[in-house]
Amino acid sequence: MSSTTSPEPTGPLLVRVRAVMPALAPAEQRVANAVLADPGGVAAMTISELAEVASTSETTVIRFCKQIGVPGYPQLRLQLAAQSATENLRPEVGGDIEPGDSLDDVVRKVAFADERAVRETAQQVDIDALAKVVTAVVNAPRVDIYGFGASAFVALDLQQKLHRIRRVSFAWSDVHMALPSAALLGDGDVAIGISHTGVTVEVVEALEEAAKHGATTVAVTNFPRSPLARTADLMLTTAARETTYRSGAMSSRIAQLTVIDCLFIGVAQQVLPDARKALEQTATSVRGHRLKSSE
Repeated sequence: MSSTTSPEPTGPLLVRVRAVMPALAPAEQRVANAVLADPGGVAAMTISELAEVASTSETTVIRFCKQIGVPGYPQLRLQLAAQSATENLRPEVGGDIEPGDSLDDVVRKVAFADERAVRETAQQVDIDALAKVVTAVVNAPRVDIYGFGASAFVALDLQQKLHRIRRVSFAWSDVHMALPSAALLGDGDVAIGISHTGVTVEVVEALEEAAKHGATTVAVTNFPRSPLARTADLMLTTAARETTYRSGAMSSRIAQLTVIDCLFIGVAQQVLPDARKALEQTATSVRGHRLKSSE
């Protein structure tokens, strides 16, 4: 059964703030924006000063703290100060990609965004949830994976990996094929929905349909309080940031691939040595289609 309560955000403080942003009330979002814009500065503010900066009340600031899993404002200041000190040790590469950036700047900024997405995703991944998803996939007679747009490529990558270790799996990126597929799932099967925002209607509908027929449902999303997350029995979260030129969308794909690679390795570990034998057989089958070296 899907969860009826909002999952608690996990991971580093600023990652949690970004993760819950879409689910916050407007006044709480103003507090979040102030925190994200200047974490070190907010760490030095009184609660009254932060409330004034965010054009809201001290009560709203306290509610914001609760939303991100922090007991109160003193703890928020302490965590912000600690994270700011850690982040200041890292060489920052300019924030957003600007129209006048050189290609050298673009390369550095894209690489930095991707590296940060992988690092922050790894920091906040829920190992217990991952272990439950691994177990469900290992025992599943069939795994269906749903992804649309950029997430379709991630769904295909996971399907191909699972198929190569003898896990019966299918990836769907057309709603008219996804929904009938979900309707054929049953007890023990697994349905995995992939959506960065967690609001892709087709993915949510597919998981809802799969759940009706008893399948275990899994969400892979950046936002733990999104409709997709609320639909799923289990959730694996990413940590990628949206920026201009959709570099956030690019880094979100990298973050998703990080999560599904962890899932795949976890599954492969549980089905050794069969997985190793299957990988060797599939590699051998295409070896003749590689160009031989002239040397």
